Amino acid sequence: MGPRPKGAGDAVTEGAGEPAEGARPMRADAVRNRARILEAAEAVFASEGIEAPVDAIAEKAGVGVGTLYRHFPTKEQLCEAILLERLGALARDARALAGAEDAVGAFFGFLAHVVEQAALKRDLLVAVMGAGLAFDVSSAGVKDELRAAVGELLRRAQEAGAVRPDVTADMVMALVGATCQAAAHDSCPSADLLTIVCDGLRTQPRRIAP
Repeated sequence: MGPRPKGAGDAVTEGAGEPAEGARPMRADAVRNRARILEAAEAVFASEGIEAPVDAIAEKAGVGVGTLYRHFPTKEQLCEAILLERLGALARDARALAGAEDAVGAFFGFLAHVVEQAALKRDLLVAVMGAGLAFDVSSAGVKDELRAAVGELLRRAQEAGAVRPDVTADMVMALVGATCQAAAHDSCPSADLLTIVCDGLRTQPRRIAP
């Protein structure tokens, strides 16, 4: 293998990741390679952990290590890209539920879906947060999309009388985000935390048998 690619503290090389605004779009083969890398990385991290070597990711994606580093110069940036893809998928999932017949079930079911997905991506979240990347900046656009989609689910659940009228989409996002972070500790089961959060959102908390 040639010289070692740049590390986490080095500057991003030109052409890495998504093209900058106004830049020439990636070629179709580059788009396919990027998608394969993200899919392979998610699978490898899930089975081997965040410390898995990038060589294993490149092999599973069917690309060279150099191609992987051209898209993602550091492992932290690769993790960040996966999280951005997951946020985008959650926004699409929420929009798909906007016309559900059971508005209440759609709202609370989506919150459970978010927490479940976060639990599956816990190692990725820890890696990005530990790397000190400006994820809040890079994820601003997709978070706005997710907030709007959650807001529509919330509105319909409120109109059905199941959710407190003083709750906002920002509150829901903050509560679910905190639940996801707290669930990173083994002593805080995500399902238990979410039950408490959802009961706080309801106009009438459910009765739980002793």
